[in-house]
Amino acid sequence: MKRIAILTAGGDTPALNATLYGAVQRANELEIEVYGLMKGFDGMLSERLPHVRLNPLFTTIPELDPCMGGTIIGASRSYIDPDQTDILKAVSARLEQIGIEGLICIGGDGTINGMQPLSELFPCTLAPKTIDNDLGLNHIDEPNEWVRETADNGEDRYRHEMTRDDVSLGEIVNYVTPGYATAVFVVAQSIDRIRTTAESHRRIAIIEVMGRDSGYIALGAAYGQPDMILIPEVELDYPKIIDRVRHLYDLQKSAVLVIGEGVCDSDGPLGAKSSSVDPAGNIKFSGAAERLAEILAAELGDEYFQKNRRHESASSAIFTRKLGHTQRGGRPILFDRFYAAQLGGKALELLVSERNNFLSTLSWSQDGGFTLSELSANKLRDRWGIIHAREVHPSLYDENRFRPSQLGRDYLNPIFRRAIGHEDLEVLHAKLFASGNLLTRYQSINVEVQKRIRYLD
Repeated sequence: MKRIAILTAGGDTPALNATLYGAVQRANELEIEVYGLMKGFDGMLSERLPHVRLNPLFTTIPELDPCMGGTIIGASRSYIDPDQTDILKAVSARLEQIGIEGLICIGGDGTINGMQPLSELFPCTLAPKTIDNDLGLNHIDEPNEWVRETADNGEDRYRHEMTRDDVSLGEIVNYVTPGYATAVFVVAQSIDRIRTTAESHRRIAIIEVMGRDSGYIALGAAYGQPDMILIPEVELDYPKIIDRVRHLYDLQKSAVLVIGEGVCDSDGPLGAKSSSVDPAGNIKFSGAAERLAEILAAELGDEYFQKNRRHESASSAIFTRKLGHTQRGGRPILFDRFYAAQLGGKALELLVSERNNFLSTLSWSQDGGFTLSELSANKLRDRWGIIHAREVHPSLYDENRFRPSQLGRDYLNPIFRRAIGHEDLEVLHAKLFASGNLLTRYQSINVEVQKRIRYLD
């Protein structure tokens, strides 16, 4: 291969540029030209095919900084419908026009689905990314545990029937995805800051973190030492939760709860109050934290807080914070920078070695630590071709203590033991309060990248 393309799709993460950087640096060593396709699959759908040469003269352009969050070539949630054969042929013709021989996609399960039909026209590989850490398998046979059922409205739905009570860490497929470590770093810091307000004002704080179907960010939030962690994989037990909150509040005059945005009770997702959807087609969650606050206020009652003159009402004693997009933005910490670059380089090697429709993965073992590996994208699919979000396995979470289990702690420790580098702290010291920040506004990298964009004639 002499010339390839690369794109970033789906939501942004702190480690996208680092993944791009790793792929381009490996391409430089192999003397392969790399074109970045602007705005993910959306750029492919444009007749002008906006693109950027990422390594002229086999030297990475200076705008591609692995320490910068997000992606310099943009991203979108547009995907290519495999049934639209005319569009697929047009996309293939456009790429051929600029001499593209293969494609690397950086993304999650939606990106794999978008890549699948393209992989039947020319070689494609994927480098994983998602702060939710839900692209992978707890064990290689996990896709076969899903059962398809027909709902009352005639629609297909899928249910996970787990066949194993525990897993070993060495058999987890794609142990962790780039972006996850930085997201947990942000969450842990946020918990630490919110707790002091809860303690000072004798309040109960409910902190909502990302994780629609997967509670890995909430699990990692244990580093911030919240009093309780609620994950989407375990149905809410209100009596148990309320008893625990009451015990904590009686003891320490405050409580801090962390919940994943997709937490569920017997009626379904707690925050899914509307039928509107996001750009990826998922139901928008209007606020699991807000709903849980309402339930706690109703169950605890005003008198509980009034009797010791702590608050006038239950609703005034409980507050919520949704951390939102802060979890997926900003500078990646060392763990994400390093392994994102490694996985990007591995995806390039898979493409060159004609491992079509494969993704680069990260494995872990007690003896060898983290190592690069690979997986056929179809290994992630169930019998009906669906890729399901990896869930937190029950053996990683203690639902009685609302915290990671021993195995959960063992899972997290290899990721975070050395996740932050000295340079991460040096950047804070040197740049955050630099006097020049007061003089000039932020200089967007998009301005410089825009000068490099080229189009089809």
